[in-house]
Amino acid sequence: MESHDGQSPHYADVSAVSALDEPARRRLYDFVRRHREPVGRDEAAAALGLPRTTAAFHLDKLADEGLLSIEFARRSGRSGPGAGRPAKLYRRGDRPVVVQLPERNYELAGRLLAGAIDDAESRGESPGTALARRAHELGETIGAELAQAGEPTDEALHDALERCGYEPCTVDDDIALANCPFHALVNDHTELVCGMNLRLIEGLLDGARCGGRRARLAPEDGFCCVRLGVTDAAGAAERGDSQKPAS
Repeated sequence: MESHDGQSPHYADVSAVSALDEPARRRLYDFVRRHREPVGRDEAAAALGLPRTTAAFHLDKLADEGLLSIEFARRSGRSGPGAGRPAKLYRRGDRPVVVQLPERNYELAGRLLAGAIDDAESRGESPGTALARRAHELGETIGAELAQAGEPTDEALHDALERCGYEPCTVDDDIALANCPFHALVNDHTELVCGMNLRLIEGLLDGARCGGRRARLAPEDGFCCVRLGVTDAAGAAERGDSQKPAS
């Protein structure tokens, strides 16, 4: 759930949208996206009345943010010796850019629900059973990345949950989740969505081999329905350590 440069998709999208705040850059983006065929630097600069170097700088910046894609071609159609170097061309990028605050992830919910319907038809499962299994499997995949470094710390869990859009925070000994990435679905489909959240986070803990935390349903206004509490074994170990006499 990270972009190519290590950012979460959410922050990568924020960066991409911020790139469009510069007026000349936004005009260049609009010019390119309106063309079916790729656009060259000279063409864009002439159309917008910009110096070629300025147009090139902003076009490359838009490409760095994933808003434009780059290709090379000889516009004359000639090839071979004397044909000249291929021109650098730009077209609208394929990556969708969406910014929502707080973060939502309805694409993920849609993929899980669509997969559950397919499984229900092909495996004869109930849709609810298929959705719970799909959500748990996805969580396991996310958690397995954490397991490579051993049992994860709370800080590592916070990072993983944040990448999923949950906005974790510490409340007493619990990890509470200040945001539900599927918020708009909760009111109409509370049991379904809360169950999906729970199974996703249970899968994350299982995949991470995190024996010190257990996910449970604990609905509370202003929070996601799931909390991650300390397991009895982990709590007993901490109490035992605190009760050891000082050496």
